[in-house]
Amino acid sequence: MTGSDWSRVEVEATVASYFDMLASELRGAAYRKAEHRRRLLPLLSGRTKGSVEYKLQNVSAVLLDLGFPYIDGYKPARNYQQLLYDVVAERLAADRRLQDVARRAVEDESELPEVQDILERLVDRPPPSNPRPAYRREGRESSRQPPPPGTPSYLERETRNRSLGLAGEQFVISYEQARLVAAGRESLASRVEHVSRTRGDHLGYDVLSFEADTRERLIEVKTTSFGPYTPFYVSRNQVEVSSAEAERYHLYRLFRFRSDPKFFGLEGALDHACRLDPTEYVARI
Repeated sequence: MTGSDWSRVEVEATVASYFDMLASELRGAAYRKAEHRRRLLPLLSGRTKGSVEYKLQNVSAVLLDLGFPYIDGYKPARNYQQLLYDVVAERLAADRRLQDVARRAVEDESELPEVQDILERLVDRPPPSNPRPAYRREGRESSRQPPPPGTPSYLERETRNRSLGLAGEQFVISYEQARLVAAGRESLASRVEHVSRTRGDHLGYDVLSFEADTRERLIEVKTTSFGPYTPFYVSRNQVEVSSAEAERYHLYRLFRFRSDPKFFGLEGALDHACRLDPTEYVARI
């Protein structure tokens, strides 16, 4: 496995440097990656800048597997060594300061950001992070390594931030209205509906919009303050509705929402558009 010859001393130094940068990023404080790398390199055994960069990307992948935010500038690289996973999990469990910073980042109230160019906020879907062999656990297969028992998922906590979710949905409504007005369909723009509020949250989507030819567009909105590779949670109902309504169904993934909101779209059935990992069992007597 790539990087399996890194020693524990090297791995711990790399993780410590990453955690310092991550704490700054979560607080919204400026930091210089180049300066952190300059201080890190002498602690390693002749590693190249490229190998250090890749190891930092490995740390991003481990953090996402642990349900924790990652540094946006380090795209997750998933074929990481087991030693790295163990060190990240151990240090994260012991780092109360970083946990507190992350908790505030995922639980803070969110407002609708003001942007001047909302029609330019749609971007291409990011290329997939490099795959890794599937893990098997209790008869299930997953593309991520399961976290240790009792590990809190800060990314799951973010999904329960109602102000963030509502602000994301309002952002999408504004985008859809602007898109339809730009297409000369003002009457359709006036009919865009926030159905998760007007009809309830059982429909499997949040916003009812339209194509320029009047066909309905069913939009589920998933919002994060973090980078585009942050995983998101979908319900069984959302998966089933996306399959039944594949021709009309869209998922909008909003990211960097508090700082520089952008989004990409996934169309059709969710089990075709992305990898779905099981996260829990439902037990019945």
